[in-house]
Amino acid sequence: MPKTSIIPEGTTKPIAPFVPGTKADGIVYVSGTLPFDAENNVVHVGDAAAQTRHVLETIKRVIETAGGTMADVTMNHIFIKDWADYAAVNTVYAEYFPGEKPARFCIQCGLVKPEALVEIATIAHVG
Repeated sequence: MPKTSIIPEGTTKPIAPFVPGTKADGIVYVSGTLPFDAENNVVHVGDAAAQTRHVLETIKRVIETAGGTMADVTMNHIFIKDWADYAAVNTVYAEYFPGEKPARFCIQCGLVKPEALVEIATIAHVG
């Protein structure tokens, strides 16, 4: 099965051996996305809502680069550092998925950088 790496213009080098997204058979798999700036520093430290928005905008860029939209998202895997941020994450998340919602799960766990409060990995089915 052929696959294509999805790397939006301006994407910085990941901190581990992976690409932002992979497309195979019309399915886009977006890697776990953290709230990083161009130098892989955590942005909006201490603000789960702003970090969530940053993460979802990054995911949106990957999906759009692959030819899709956020309406094509079928599954999200959400990782949060602290359950106290759950409501803030959900408030921003709902803005990106106003209509029919994708499936998802959310777990609390440690993330790769201590200042990161949220990470999201996504699957989208693109035409």
